[in-house]
Amino acid sequence: MRRVGLIVLAILLLPYLMAPLYLWLQPSSTPMLWRWITGARVQQAWVPLDRMSPALPVAVLVAEDAQFCNHHGIDWRQLKEAVDQADDIADVRGASTITQQTVKNLFLWPGRSVMRKVLEFPLTLWTDLVLPKRRILEIYLNVAEWGPSGEFGAEAAARRAFGKSVRDLSPREAALLAAVLPNPLRRNAQQPGPAVRRLAGIHEARAARNLTVDACLRPRKGF
Repeated sequence: MRRVGLIVLAILLLPYLMAPLYLWLQPSSTPMLWRWITGARVQQAWVPLDRMSPALPVAVLVAEDAQFCNHHGIDWRQLKEAVDQADDIADVRGASTITQQTVKNLFLWPGRSVMRKVLEFPLTLWTDLVLPKRRILEIYLNVAEWGPSGEFGAEAAARRAFGKSVRDLSPREAALLAAVLPNPLRRNAQQPGPAVRRLAGIHEARAARNLTVDACLRPRKGF
């Protein structure tokens, strides 16, 4: 029984040990690993943040987590509002920050459950503590699921939707990719429907008003 307890403890602690290493290592997501194990297609190419079109990080920030540079991994105000509107914490939607989504992609599993949230919250705070904001966003943009056929990361998304590298995206194309992120299995940036076009227009307009990169995304010395 003691041995089982030690194994469980080691599994729970492993993400906390791994997170600081991702300052240098290029991680894969749990959905990517599952697809590799099951023999499903995975298309991904890692691209550093400074080699992406500057329009994409800004579009994703305004679409997914406008307070990314101001919170410490969890947007407590937005979370409270989402919980107030939900019957159960497992039903909370739309309150996950980019850091939370990155943690889920790297260490946890898809879906909503109380157990996953219990594991996710402290690990999110730890990840925000040990990794710079710029690196968290860079990881997220490279491992997020972005298509219905095993496309992961911004490079695969850009090539699938527009036949070009992520470094060559226009502000409109970046906004379209940001608009499909919440549901990449059903939304299509290549042939966007009215709802995706409308969302992309909103994201593009908001991104255009953010003319400078926030200080938290500027490269730090030695990184």
